[in-house]
Amino acid sequence: MMFNEASGPGPERAGHAEALGVLARARPAPLKALAETLLEPMGDITVIANRTGLVMVPMRDTVENVDFHLGEVLVSEAHIVDAAGRLGYGMITGRDLERAMAMAVVDLALAADPEAAAIRRFIDSEHQHQAALDAALMRRVEATRVEMETF
Repeated sequence: MMFNEASGPGPERAGHAEALGVLARARPAPLKALAETLLEPMGDITVIANRTGLVMVPMRDTVENVDFHLGEVLVSEAHIVDAAGRLGYGMITGRDLERAMAMAVVDLALAADPEAAAIRRFIDSEHQHQAALDAALMRRVEATRVEMETF
């Protein structure tokens, strides 16, 4: 079974893709700790998929304006469902199935209660952390910028 973001959540899961993006980049230890706290109240869950694999990375050549595949990336994926039929999904880069499963557990808990305060606080905190890392990276990239004049 494949996960389809476009056909999965309805309007009741607005912001789901953004939450998955933050969870995919979340720091492993806090993500796993949060998932541990969510597992017991969740009850029985069924694992649909828990695997590693390679996915193609699509890119666009902006000069030629054509799509191409940059290469393959190793990912870990987890896909779970609870007794009510709600889905939880996690995919991260690298070979860390435990982290992908933790992401799926958090996603499933969010599907059960979209307003769960602890999860929303975690996502907000991780989003701020990631934004700070991205800003620091962009400052380092900007420092390497070379300006050239053409005649």
